[in-house]
Amino acid sequence: MSSFGVHKFYMAIYQINYAPEKKMLQITSRIFIDDINKTLEKKHNKKFFLGTDKESAESLYLLKKYLSENFTLKVNGQSKGMNFLSKEMDGDVLVCYLNIKDVSKIKTLEIYNSVLLDCFAEQQNIVHVTVFDTKKSFLFTESSTKQVLKY
Repeated sequence: MSSFGVHKFYMAIYQINYAPEKKMLQITSRIFIDDINKTLEKKHNKKFFLGTDKESAESLYLLKKYLSENFTLKVNGQSKGMNFLSKEMDGDVLVCYLNIKDVSKIKTLEIYNSVLLDCFAEQQNIVHVTVFDTKKSFLFTESSTKQVLKY
């Protein structure tokens, strides 16, 4: 007789859309809440309760800081700061809404994504990018954290 252990699947999904009429990149991230809480707990040596009524202003600040360090975009070779607009829970998934303003044209888009990789070696981050009606998808893993798109 053999027994099977439960193997958790570590994945997060990101959507990046370019809205030329608004001169803006619109970004949505979907990350399992238990994974982001565990990652922040490991990094800061304390319990996190994001997505619950115990969530603190400090934990939200540390979430924004973590995302800004581990998920970055460069437009035409220039680093662009993301504005964290809001977040909501969708079941057990934390959905974050971000944007980058003042993007009048895109020749290159460099994406760096190492979110959760510091805690889960098997983490996979899927990024869907839609720019000029062209959709491309990329898989970011421990061995592949950067992609450059040319337009």
